[in-house]
Amino acid sequence: MYIMLYEARMKKKITIVKLAEISGLSKSAINNYENGKSCPNLIQLEILAQSLGCRIIDLFESDYK
Repeated sequence: MYIMLYEARMKKKITIVKLAEISGLSKSAINNYENGKSCPNLIQLEILAQSLGCRIIDLFESDYK
């Protein structure tokens, strides 16, 4: 599974700092998700999707989508 958070964030023209403010997640966590160093759990995915105004499914790429 590939998290497409960076692409979604760029599409909305939101910085990591702004997404951190909106979502309440840390800048380092968001950076780690975008760089594949860690993966958000389902609750964090929901928070990110709400913050970006998209669906959870829009934030990842999978053969099982």
